[in-house]
Amino acid sequence: MKKILLLTSILACAAFANPYAKCIGCHGANGEKVALGKSKVIKDMSKADFIASMKGYQDGSYGGPMKGVMIPQVKGLSEANITALADKLGLK
Repeated sequence: MKKILLLTSILACAAFANPYAKCIGCHGANGEKVALGKSKVIKDMSKADFIASMKGYQDGSYGGPMKGVMIPQVKGLSEANITALADKLGLK
C-alpha cells in the first residue's frame, strides 16, 4: 500500500503540467496496460465509456479496487482535459 501511495504522489506531482503524464505511468503510453494489475485496459474502452468513467471517478460514482487511487488523479481534470486525454489515446 505504501508503494502505491508513493507512486501516486510522485505521478501526481510530475503531472500537474501535463494531465497525460498522470496516465502513462500506470496505464502505459497508449493505455495498453492493466494498471497495477487491477484496472481495465483503457485502449479497449470507447471514448464515451472512458469519459463517463473519468467523470464517475470525479463524483465518486465509479470505480472498483482502484477507486481510491484514481479519484485524486482525476479530481482536477476539466471536461476538456478528459476529452483531450481520450483523443490522445486514440479512443473512438
